[in-house]
Amino acid sequence: MAVRVSASATALIAAVLAAPQAVAADGTSVPISASADAETVALARADPSAAVAAANVCGTGYTLAKGIPLPVGVDPSERLATLFSYENSGKGCAILDNNVGSSQYMYLRVCKVDGTACDTDSGKFSEYAGPVYVSSFACAPVTAKMGATSSSLYINYKSSYVFPCD
Repeated sequence: MAVRVSASATALIAAVLAAPQAVAADGTSVPISASADAETVALARADPSAAVAAANVCGTGYTLAKGIPLPVGVDPSERLATLFSYENSGKGCAILDNNVGSSQYMYLRVCKVDGTACDTDSGKFSEYAGPVYVSSFACAPVTAKMGATSSSLYINYKSSYVFPCD
């Protein structure tokens, strides 16, 4: 019996690893883009409720493209925020998740690759900044900031790699 259970578990793990965009039947995981990197997959598996909650804010049909613990280089278990980016039929959505547990100044901005058509959300938030949306999301630049105030930041992140670059 133990061998049969072990074989079933091994088959299930292999299936999930082979198809990372799969969704758990119980709804505790978010669909993950086939282009998501290993760090994003690991982050979503380590904290599926945060990835699902952020995806729900974006709306239906979004798949997780990237998850970045912030500040960058900090152990994910000690992160202060998580930047999530999602994709859906050529549209992008970003959420800056507040992992501090108290209201913080947060700023999130995403633009088209040429720096136009930007969407921004900023203010004091206890849960998240966003959603911010962009059409034509490939290589869309994103800015994420967080701190006690807008002039006292402990996260000031800028990147064009939170959405896939074709």
